[in-house]
Amino acid sequence: MSRRISTKIIGVSGYVPPRVMTNADLEKLVETDDAWIRERTGIRERHVVEKGVGASDLATAAARRVLADKNVPASEIDLIVVASVTPDMMFPATACIVQNNLGAKRAWGFDLSAACSGFLYALTVGAQFVGAGTQKKSLVIGSDVMTSILDYGDRTTCVLFGDGAGAVLLEHTDREDEGILDFVHEVDGSGGKYLFMPGGGSLHPSSHETVDKKMHCVHQEGAQVFKYAVRRMADLACEMLERNGYTSKDLALVVPHQANMRIIRAMQDRLGLEDDRIMVNIDRYGNTTAGTIPLGLCDAVEQGRLKRGDLVLLVAVGAGYTSGGVLLRWAY
Repeated sequence: MSRRISTKIIGVSGYVPPRVMTNADLEKLVETDDAWIRERTGIRERHVVEKGVGASDLATAAARRVLADKNVPASEIDLIVVASVTPDMMFPATACIVQNNLGAKRAWGFDLSAACSGFLYALTVGAQFVGAGTQKKSLVIGSDVMTSILDYGDRTTCVLFGDGAGAVLLEHTDREDEGILDFVHEVDGSGGKYLFMPGGGSLHPSSHETVDKKMHCVHQEGAQVFKYAVRRMADLACEMLERNGYTSKDLALVVPHQANMRIIRAMQDRLGLEDDRIMVNIDRYGNTTAGTIPLGLCDAVEQGRLKRGDLVLLVAVGAGYTSGGVLLRWAY
């Protein structure tokens, strides 16, 4: 059964910090090499922040760009939802900092944590408020500074991630031929032990011991995460299409979470999609967690790969395990 939301995306933008870290740069930090990284992940470079730059800075930059592109003043924003697992701090919420940075004095907001599925969850939440008519315009942002929680002695994780953010601007629509047509979100909490950051919360508060044990860094059992993501990304995509009466032939573009090229290609093969109908930019950005899908949409727009009326599928799997998909008709 479809879960149509009377909301459309009217603008999208992205932002990555200017500093680039190539695979050759990583070779100087950890025992790895360019060929090993490319073969296993598809990544050749990623963007990284300078010291003192937080998720709110990237989120603010992305938000400012989309507002400027659509000529919408910050005073018209009613709601800001920020998806992130690397907030500036435990509180206040990153959304509060972004609201102040933008001068969006009418807006309220909050953060949402769902790892790599975070942007899709935030998109659905923000869209519900707009679709219900309680908010006119919402900003949904995915922003992560993953390099702040990496152990550059662990080559299995530090090569995967980069920093970046993306933002979309949402508005109500009454038209049946545009906007969000359906969504599916799921959680399988049994997978939480395979990808997590154990330190810094109420269970293991920050201490010399937690820092010494590198508990404030990403911990991952890559084989387990890979197997789950390969299966679930493809299953979700097929499920979304089937229950809405579409096939992969109807899709103009799929924008998947950019975690690993092999995961993306497995889903592509399952759907039988040509290269021009799947968005891939992991080679330039790595895994920016909540930033990957809005950055993918932004690149697709800039490359002229989206036009009004196109059927678009967004899909992600992340730590938790969380997973999600959103099916929509492009509105501009």
